[in-house]
Amino acid sequence: MGAEQAWLLAAIPAAIFLVLALVGRYLPRQGDWLAVLAIGASFVLFFVVLVDFLTTGDGLGPFTRAIEWTQIGEFELTMGIFVDPITIVMMGVITTVSLMVTVFSIGYMKGEPRYFWYFAVLQGFAASMLLLVLADNLLLVYVAWELVGVSSFLLIGFYWERRSATEAAKKAFITTRIGDVGLLIGIILLWREAGTFSIQEIIAFAQAGGYGDTYLLIASIAVFLGAIGKSAQIPFHVWLPDAMEGPTPVSALIHAATMVVAGVYLVARLLPMFEVVDGMLLIITIVGLATALMTGIIAIAQTDIKKVLAYSTVGQLGFMFIALGAGYPDVAMFHLMTHAFFKALLFLGSGSVILATHHNQEMDKLGGLWRKMPITGTTFLIGSLALAGLPPLAGFWSKDEIWVVTDGAWGGWATVLFGIAAFLTAFYTARLFIRTFMGKPQDEHVFEHTHESPSVMTLPLIFLAILSVVSGLVVFNEVGTALGFPGGITEFVFLAEPHVYSIDWTFAGASLAVAAIGIFTGAWFYWRGRLDRSTAVASWQPALYDMARNKFYWDDMYQAGIDRGLLGFSYIVSWFDRYVVNDTGVDGTAQTTGYAGFILKHIQTGKVPNYAMAITLGIIVLALAGLAVRG
Repeated sequence: MGAEQAWLLAAIPAAIFLVLALVGRYLPRQGDWLAVLAIGASFVLFFVVLVDFLTTGDGLGPFTRAIEWTQIGEFELTMGIFVDPITIVMMGVITTVSLMVTVFSIGYMKGEPRYFWYFAVLQGFAASMLLLVLADNLLLVYVAWELVGVSSFLLIGFYWERRSATEAAKKAFITTRIGDVGLLIGIILLWREAGTFSIQEIIAFAQAGGYGDTYLLIASIAVFLGAIGKSAQIPFHVWLPDAMEGPTPVSALIHAATMVVAGVYLVARLLPMFEVVDGMLLIITIVGLATALMTGIIAIAQTDIKKVLAYSTVGQLGFMFIALGAGYPDVAMFHLMTHAFFKALLFLGSGSVILATHHNQEMDKLGGLWRKMPITGTTFLIGSLALAGLPPLAGFWSKDEIWVVTDGAWGGWATVLFGIAAFLTAFYTARLFIRTFMGKPQDEHVFEHTHESPSVMTLPLIFLAILSVVSGLVVFNEVGTALGFPGGITEFVFLAEPHVYSIDWTFAGASLAVAAIGIFTGAWFYWRGRLDRSTAVASWQPALYDMARNKFYWDDMYQAGIDRGLLGFSYIVSWFDRYVVNDTGVDGTAQTTGYAGFILKHIQTGKVPNYAMAITLGIIVLALAGLAVRG
């Protein structure tokens, strides 16, 4: 087996999805072991594909395999896979995080209703996501894109008995569908001119000037709408925090490490096409910066530990878009990888806290948990420091490199804004850790009944903590070469030419200083209960706190738009349908016909002699008329 059989990574969990969905409830342990074996097999096969990819040819691919799907005249549609360094990174992230989440879920979901269905949909999601990153054409990408959306909808709404969960699932589904409409329009526009759905052929067609400037700009923006919808960037960011209503392991898998990076992946894949469009990279950068800054401020006012991590995820995805806007998919994919590990660790750590404290996730009821949960606390600290960007943890190297390329591409204004976003990240991360694990317990009853999670949950935390420490080192040429790669990750993932990483000591020092100041500021506010309530920031900046607490009023604005705009327009349409179409066009015609019949009935007597006389008179009149014409 080699890279050309990479499709098996998606086929195995897809097959197990069908098995668990159909007969999972009748299997021993409702088939959870089968789910672990399936995603574990994909995890092992990933390394088989990786070794073959690195040892065949120049180690950069790509490998392709396609079959003819249909042919209509001269148009031929093929379906296949495309394996290159970007695909390799995505497959590694998806299989690793999916395996850890599946194992963790055995402990977290124990005793839950529909246990088998949960593991079935997990496998369906993993299969859909792997198919998405393997697809060699945009039509297959769109099919997998929608399958990912359906899986997300089912998992967010897993606790369908709770109204909040069903509302969150609908909100996520509808919001991302708006972006998906844009993606579909963009795909159709790209196909209409190029005559193909093949990603590589479309990129080549764009680079050769096959599209008109305005045409390609419209198509690119449409595709980008789909990307920011799935990756929860402004203005489609509102769905992801509410999606925390699903089981916490789902948050780690879908809303931190895999599904939400689908948009980042799509932009990275199509970046050579976006680079042809004047101003497109600036649009991508501005969206990423605005999202990172806004969500960083919102996270400061959140008291639900999962909501803090949710807004953190949106902001970190903004960092990835900033790197893409600078024209560096290698740096974006590097941060995608490191972020997947430490953010999955933090979400699973929050799940460990929630389960151990009997489903308490408000920081106002936590505190001091490190004493009761040493493994969870230690691994959570590692993930927090990686998120804040302290060396030598993984987040430092990838975040620092984003800062460097941002400065090179856009200069001082973008550099300063990125620095502010990085400071906010360190601040709310320190706040989250201190209020959850340090200081005195806020609720003694919760604290007394807290205990460390079982090993089936702590072992994935330890594994992800190790990756959060060492995964950033793959940026160095020596480490990458020792692992069998052509060099560091920026020499492995590239578009035009490889980029050899070297430490920029100015930015490294600035990055360290920003992270340290953010952590120190957070500690100063919240350490030892100095400002240990949710109103801490409110006492410092009330106006900012109110705006952050209300999420910059995005949800209120959308609700007002629905209530006063959409529903108002619907009322007009309803009135037109009721009074113009129905009462006038349909009922009016029927009533007119009925009234005409009512009038005409009065000339009918129902007596045969009268009708005979009328017939006779008619004949006479016609005869006279005929004679007159002849005469």
